[in-house]
Amino acid sequence: MAVEREVEVRAGGVVLGGTLAVPEGARGLVIFAHGSGSSRHSPRNRYVAYTLRTAGLGTLLFDLLTEDEEAEDDVTAALRFDIDFLARRLGQVTDWVFANPELSGLRVGYFGSSTGAAAALVAAAEKPETIGAVVSRGGRADLAGGALQRVMVPTLLIVGGSDDIVLDLNQRALERMMAPKALEVIPGATHLFEERGALERVAGLAAGWFTRFLGSALEVEARP
Repeated sequence: MAVEREVEVRAGGVVLGGTLAVPEGARGLVIFAHGSGSSRHSPRNRYVAYTLRTAGLGTLLFDLLTEDEEAEDDVTAALRFDIDFLARRLGQVTDWVFANPELSGLRVGYFGSSTGAAAALVAAAEKPETIGAVVSRGGRADLAGGALQRVMVPTLLIVGGSDDIVLDLNQRALERMMAPKALEVIPGATHLFEERGALERVAGLAAGWFTRFLGSALEVEARP
């Protein structure tokens, strides 16, 4: 299992806090884009990241906002729902990954939740040749707007069966997408997937999607 380490992620003119872990032999790296009001310390995303690393994938969790941006309530509230801003920042973090010699050879995917999922879809639409897959957990895919039709990478939307409004929004967003796509509904789960076994199901689905489209260290080890 890869050891987590704190890194400074340079995104444009700012420096963001990040947590990076890459298993030996990993072929893919999943960059997390959390939702409004969350951070790289989100226990739900950390659990999913742990599961992905168990499957042989690298993970990068980072804070979408700087400490200064987080300190100003009015600024924070505006930026957390500014999808174009969040997508640009995610794109800048992706550029940092590809400029890092340690990471540049890995195939990259996005895991987004809530508004972070919309940002991941917009960013993926802007980098069709460099992003290998996207997974959304309870995400607001609808907020990606016109970018939905431009997303070319395989995309998995995971929604709780009892999260009625978000489920409807994701079904509508899925219809607008032209990329290889799938919608997985977790029966009985609500928006945060707090029900017994729900988050484990999310993590398993995400690991399956990313290993399918990014590859993993375990895939390499399984070959004769």
